[in-house]
Amino acid sequence: MYKKKTYQTCYRPIIYSTNGQNLWEDTPYPNILPPPSRRAPGRPKRRRNKDDDEKRKYTTTVSTKGLPNKCSGTITSLIDSQQRSVPSVIVIGAGISGIAAARILHDASFKVTLLESRDRLGGRIHTDYSFGCPVDMGASWLHGVCNENPLAPLIRCLGLTLYRTSGDDSVLYDHDLESCMLFDIDGNKVQQQTVIEVGETFKRILEETGKVRDENPEDISVSEAISIVLDRHPELRKQGLAHEVLQWFICRMEAWFAADADMISLKSWDQEHVLSGGHGLMVQGYNPVINALAKDIDIRLNHRVAKISNGYNKVMVTLEDGRNCVADAAIITVPIGVLKANLIEFEPRLPDWKVSAISDLGVGNENKIALRFDKVFWPDVELLGVVAPTSYACGYFLNLHKATGHPVLVYMAAGRFAYDLEKLSDESAANFVMLQLKKMFPDACEPVQYLVSHWGTDPNSLGCYSYDLVGKSMDVYDKLRAPLGNLFFGGEAVSLDNQGSVHGAYSAGVMAAENCQRYLWEKQGNLESLSQVSVRHETLGTNFPLQISRI
Repeated sequence: MYKKKTYQTCYRPIIYSTNGQNLWEDTPYPNILPPPSRRAPGRPKRRRNKDDDEKRKYTTTVSTKGLPNKCSGTITSLIDSQQRSVPSVIVIGAGISGIAAARILHDASFKVTLLESRDRLGGRIHTDYSFGCPVDMGASWLHGVCNENPLAPLIRCLGLTLYRTSGDDSVLYDHDLESCMLFDIDGNKVQQQTVIEVGETFKRILEETGKVRDENPEDISVSEAISIVLDRHPELRKQGLAHEVLQWFICRMEAWFAADADMISLKSWDQEHVLSGGHGLMVQGYNPVINALAKDIDIRLNHRVAKISNGYNKVMVTLEDGRNCVADAAIITVPIGVLKANLIEFEPRLPDWKVSAISDLGVGNENKIALRFDKVFWPDVELLGVVAPTSYACGYFLNLHKATGHPVLVYMAAGRFAYDLEKLSDESAANFVMLQLKKMFPDACEPVQYLVSHWGTDPNSLGCYSYDLVGKSMDVYDKLRAPLGNLFFGGEAVSLDNQGSVHGAYSAGVMAAENCQRYLWEKQGNLESLSQVSVRHETLGTNFPLQISRI
């Protein structure tokens, strides 16, 4: 469950020296620094001159009589003061995290501008309708089909249907094995009893990796830990077809992280807080959620950010075409892959601890090849898996006909294999998976349409979502989400407990917006406006249950 206030907020204005050096670059991030002085050290006072005296003759003053606050001065200063009473914020990135942040601030009457580099909303959520039915080519599941999920109220009120693909909290060996059919690379069906037995072996292997973790002070990869377990317990090794099925279970684990097992941290892989209720596929896609949250927000599509310059009072965002946008604060919700690639310049540059946090996180990649057919020629199961001697060569198809009634299969590829698929043309990628499908089902017809995602090479994402690299520091998420003065960070990678999930990204956007709002009100001394902000859809009726189907 999303815990709103479980970390110490640390607002830190950026301090400049006279030569422009970032003075707090090497300061530990939790410390709070004082605001800069109005005049740089060593800078002489400005002398009065006769022109100033002439200007003062024509300056109109405003009396404080009858006004609730002290506001004597020029009309210009009064207008400026009134304008400052409505803080402005630029949100960068129109994925669900950025839209959630903008929604919070918009509903609090802030002036919000949402900048998005793509020509559409949603970011790594992308519902395609070209098949004549919704197909999510990005995020497609609600992980945690329960009322504690922060997205549940909105999904409920929109009347969206969830198809539960798993009834438990497991993410590594679930999808209800009785609704999963596996085949070898020659198209021969694997007996269900073999799948169940190897599944139990895989659970035992994962349990033993916990002992390996406890014995090793240094972090190692999940792959290395599995090798250690198999050396200690030869009886857990499998041969022949059973070995290939075991590799398929490892493939499923890698798909959860969108990364290969030799890259995933043993110390952190199972530390995520998973909500109860299992996993639900969004039958109508995630696009209705995005559109509902984005209503009435000032959104600028095709606005790619090239540079962010921030100081104590303002943030200036420079677009790729050279235009500038200025606001009191900014919230960055771009994907972790974009931050790791340094596609946005920061002035002053990010402190070393922030750069290190970005570097310490991995960014996974998962791609989908969606195929629409004229008719259904496959069995009525949720997953069609392909086993192989290595996890790299394994794969699986998601049967959307089971959930939606439309004749659509979606092939899922993760990790290095997902990157390798992006080297092919879309036609070649579709032909590749069709070759395997025809081995499994000789009477398979050709698809009438296909769609292929390219999340790893898309410059707007450069990957799917974050995961824990081997050797990741334990405070990396605290550092990543920590604000830099009037610069705040959102996105799935900074979620408190649910990195890599849609509800985690949403919650991170809400948190960033609330912290930004609090910071700006406190800076203005507007303490009466610091009341708790309620998300608009949280006030909607909650008497209707989540619509969950199980065909």
